[in-house]
Formats: sequence, structure tokens, C-alpha cells
Amino acid sequence: MKMSRDARPLRPSSVAKREAILDAAQAAFLANGYESVTMDAISRDSGVAKQTLYGHFGSKEALFLELVRSQTRAASERVLSEPPPIAPDDDARSALGRVLRDQLDTVLAPNLLALRRLVIGLLPQFPDLARELYEHGAQRAIRSLAELIGRLDDAGLLTVPDAERAATQLNWLVMGEPVNRAMLLGDDAARSGLDTAAHVDEALDVFLAAYGR
Repeated sequence: MKMSRDARPLRPSSVAKREAILDAAQAAFLANGYESVTMDAISRDSGVAKQTLYGHFGSKEALFLELVRSQTRAASERVLSEPPPIAPDDDARSALGRVLRDQLDTVLAPNLLALRRLVIGLLPQFPDLARELYEHGAQRAIRSLAELIGRLDDAGLLTVPDAERAATQLNWLVMGEPVNRAMLLGDDAARSGLDTAAHVDEALDVFLAAYGR
């Protein structure tokens, strides 16, 4: 349930206005950068009165913080809410592959890549936000992956002495090259020539050579 700044549940009409504000803010920040965007522009683009805009978020800084947090939480919930159960006929490759393909597709979503670039550029101004993005993005993905790897180890499908270390290694086998290309060369470069399923399988070849039974 969406909540107001003072933790009261929002009415449906207020939820719609809040979402319109966040949509307009995301478009403005990603197109123009943080410093160039004004609350007047967001009010105009969202169709929400400036008084209502300030009532929801209080300041441009608070709006920006909530935008990044809400996008990060939503992306995490899509793929990391709970590691999937291991089916009786699963092997380690199929169980891990399903999760890793979803994670890679989520990480390479253009809006999340653009927000990540923006937050990195604003690191001196918003160090706590960068840490939160790290904790609820990459680190949450690794923790979720470690839980699944631990289950696979318990099921006798892997031999893993340290699940979190193994999850970190596997995460960056999958994410490292596409994310680096995206961050430095742009969204199109990240997807250019990328076969997600084949890329994940190649990473799993390396991982299973070390940890597979």
C-alpha cells in the first residue's frame, strides 16, 4: 500500500498523482540530469499542482531519492522476492539459469541503467543513496543467489563450501561484461549481439566446472 510522507495510507486519486509525479520526474532527471530539473517542470509535465507535488515529496531532493529507491525496490521485487523452489527433476544449470536470465534482463533495463549512471555521477552529493542502490541492487541479488546455491548444495546438486562467495563469482561472471559495456558504451552496446541464454550458459559452464557434482 502506498503511504503519504506521514505514513498514512493514500487514497486512490493520490496514488495516481504520486505515480504521475514519479513518471514525470524520471523522464526529466534522465533527460536533463539532476541539477537542471525544477519542481515547476515536474509539476507541469505531471499535470499535478505544485502544492500537491510538495505535499507528496517536500523537495526535489526527496523526490529524487524516492524515485531511485522505488525503482530499485520494484526491480528487486520482480526477480528477487524469493528464490524459486527446486523442482524434483531440476539440475543446477536449469535452476540457476532461470534466475540468472531474469536478473540480467532486469539489470539491463534502460531506465535502471540510466538511473545507475545518474546516481554514480551524484555520488559526492548522495553517498547514502549510492550505498542503498548497491545494497538493494547488486548485493541483494547476490544474497538471493547465495540462498539458491545453498539449497542446490543441500540437494546434492552442487559442492559449495561458501555459498555467498560462489554467488558473488557467478553474479559477476554473468553481469560483468554486459553491465560494463552498458555503463561505458551505452544501452545499445549492452544489448548488441547479446544472446542472454547463451551468455548465461557460458557463465554456468565456468561455474559448474568449479562447483558442479
